[in-house]
Amino acid sequence: MRARSRLAVGAVGAVAAASLLAGCGDAGSSGTDAPEQGASGAGCAPVAGDKLVVLSDDKKLQNTDNIIPAINVDVAKPQLVAALDKVSAALDTPKLIALNKSVDVDRKTPQAAAKEFAEANGLTQGLAKGPGGPVTVGAGNFSESQTIAELYKITLTAAGYQVKVQTIGNRELYEPALEKGEIQVVPEYAATMAEFLNTKANGKDAQPVSSPELDKTVSALKAAGDKVGITFGQPSQAQDQNAFAVTQAFADKYQVTTLSELAAKCSGKATVLAGPPECPQRPKCQAGLVQVYDFKAGSFSSLDAGGPQTKNALKTGAASVGLVFSSDAALAAS
Repeated sequence: MRARSRLAVGAVGAVAAASLLAGCGDAGSSGTDAPEQGASGAGCAPVAGDKLVVLSDDKKLQNTDNIIPAINVDVAKPQLVAALDKVSAALDTPKLIALNKSVDVDRKTPQAAAKEFAEANGLTQGLAKGPGGPVTVGAGNFSESQTIAELYKITLTAAGYQVKVQTIGNRELYEPALEKGEIQVVPEYAATMAEFLNTKANGKDAQPVSSPELDKTVSALKAAGDKVGITFGQPSQAQDQNAFAVTQAFADKYQVTTLSELAAKCSGKATVLAGPPECPQRPKCQAGLVQVYDFKAGSFSSLDAGGPQTKNALKTGAASVGLVFSSDAALAAS
């Protein structure tokens, strides 16, 4: 799904120059020792299966990376913001997963997937006409961002604007363009953007401002945006953030649906955690699972960040639980 390196396994705050979404970055994670396993129980051996399910983050380990429209303040007229908010109101994580499946699995274009979604969800109905004029919607160089940008184009066009979508690349490129008004709108991720602006203004070691609570994250995001001429619409319920998945067969066998249940039932020698090489040290990956949930895996399998290696390890029974991203098309209901 992603032509990006989203190292969303650390505390939010890093600005990775080559990364589109610096995700949860590494502020606060450098120098963190790998957690001691201490897995003395029996644990839960991997169970192969084709369907993956995400375990609920019931103690809120992860921050709130809800999709939110970012807007250059000079064009943020009420009708424009309302058109973008219509997209936010229609999106939740299951719908975002289905959109990603349409593009990444069913091989539809972002334009076609967005058109179908807009029609099914009445996105062009009841929109007030704005003052019009040209609007460029920027998109990151991965399909999820491009599809959301196409949704923005549809609602903004219905509100009377002349809209084009321009795929720009990573945040280090499109955020300055948004400040300058070279693009006017871009789909963003609340916690990641809050920390991008935070570290840009205050240095890479700045104290994180995002939170597991969406209202706090958005407040910090808007405060940071006010300083650089960027405002934000309403956040959607759709999130693209770290998540931990197991096979449905694993969840059924061990009766686990939450990370708390995983920790209570599966801390032990047979449990294999899979993720990127940096996962053991990162406070949004294994270190966080230990600190927040007291989950101790028996072993760690160093693979990739939510990519095909980790998902294949789960499906083939080589890993019990693995790091994925919460909007991954692989999580679509069959």
